[in-house]
Amino acid sequence: MSKKLNLEPKAVFDFFETIASIPHGSYNTKRISDYLVSFAKDRGLDYYQDECNNVIIRKPASPGYESAAPVMLQGHIDMVCEQTPGSPIDMTKDGLDLYVDGDWLRARDTTLGGDDGIAVAMALAVLDSDEYKHPKLDCVFTVDEEVGLLGAEALDASQIEARKMINIDSEEEGIITVSCAGGVSAKVIIPVKREKATGVQATICVDGLLGGHSGMEIDKEHGNANILIGRVLYDLARLTGYKLVEVNGGSKDNAICKKADARILASSEDREKIADKVAEMATAISRELRAADPGVTLTVDFGDTKEEAAMDSSSRDKVIAWLMNTPTGIQHMSKEIEGLVETSLNLGALTTLDDEVTALYALRSAVETRKEYLCRRLESLAGILGGKVEYSGEYPGWEYRADSALRDTCVEVFKKQYGKEPQIEAIHAGLECGLFAGKMNDGDFDAVSIGPDMTGVHTTDEKLSIASVGRTWKYLLGVLEACK
Repeated sequence: MSKKLNLEPKAVFDFFETIASIPHGSYNTKRISDYLVSFAKDRGLDYYQDECNNVIIRKPASPGYESAAPVMLQGHIDMVCEQTPGSPIDMTKDGLDLYVDGDWLRARDTTLGGDDGIAVAMALAVLDSDEYKHPKLDCVFTVDEEVGLLGAEALDASQIEARKMINIDSEEEGIITVSCAGGVSAKVIIPVKREKATGVQATICVDGLLGGHSGMEIDKEHGNANILIGRVLYDLARLTGYKLVEVNGGSKDNAICKKADARILASSEDREKIADKVAEMATAISRELRAADPGVTLTVDFGDTKEEAAMDSSSRDKVIAWLMNTPTGIQHMSKEIEGLVETSLNLGALTTLDDEVTALYALRSAVETRKEYLCRRLESLAGILGGKVEYSGEYPGWEYRADSALRDTCVEVFKKQYGKEPQIEAIHAGLECGLFAGKMNDGDFDAVSIGPDMTGVHTTDEKLSIASVGRTWKYLLGVLEACK
């Protein structure tokens, strides 16, 4: 493929163009994986390819660096495939149509795949040339990061000698990421029994909350509609003997619930009590959340008298007890990185079925033992109520390392190149670094994550700063040269 962009640094952008010409969405990585293998073969480099299409390419140290500790360069080879309505491109078969828009590199009508094609391009540019100074390199290219870190999870870490890792999957120049949360999804199941009941239908609804991502926005302490609806149900149960038919809210464990509702059957004599209590609580909740969720509403709508199967009193009380006592939100803040949430959980989805109520949680922590403790708390509470907990999608955290030679090197090189201090950051969400930290848990694992400026990631507005790529490329080479 002829290169049409002619951008600097040329080696990096030429490889990026090649990558963009090969379809490489998640679950469609065989061609890009085989391209990497051919690249290694053509240059006589040692390589490893597994059945998942992960690839490792190894390069000997530069002269004078033979005794230096090996370094891993790491990025993922899959991209999120989104396109505008009417786009003629078949992203399972066609390459991308790249173009320059000022300082930005973009793809016409599709995602760009800068996340994480730029990491692959930079690693290939280092592997392709003998002019750069560096220790022995393990360049690790993983698949299916965008759909659950699947490639990194499946990779045989014994194939990697390096214990210093430079992940190139961050999206803001000048930030060095040094820690991330591990996580697990938990499904709590509370069994319920039903009985025939007759009463006035009432639907109670919590709405108007801002919600957000349960990792990146949990620190904003937005209200959780699932928790609030439980609070309302508890207070109403103290006043009346209503029957609970169902309670539902949210659909994803990793999204803070914005709306929840409960449907109850009540006696006609209790209608006014219920309306008054809901109005009273609406005022209180609005006052409590006036800064975090100024649009919150709590309402009740009454319907006709109806007979249907509702939860018996014991089941109703179990569900309410769960919602009133479950841990939720921020559990611990980091004592080492100011402002960082270390441990949290989010009750993202609440669903009522015929014979059970399920609650879906996203648990996160940069400290593995604290994540495990939260799991035990859920199990303990569920056990008391006759329920159980099921887990899925677990991934380890990347704990902050107080003494990090690699981080120190990155900081010093940054100050020399930019004339200022970099921003040291940890994130309350998952990165592939966490999986590698878990696989290489021998005390020597030392990692950072860096990357150039890009915006609109995972959307058709995705764009990559050309100038930032140039500076980040220079910075990466400087770090490798300093790892002696």
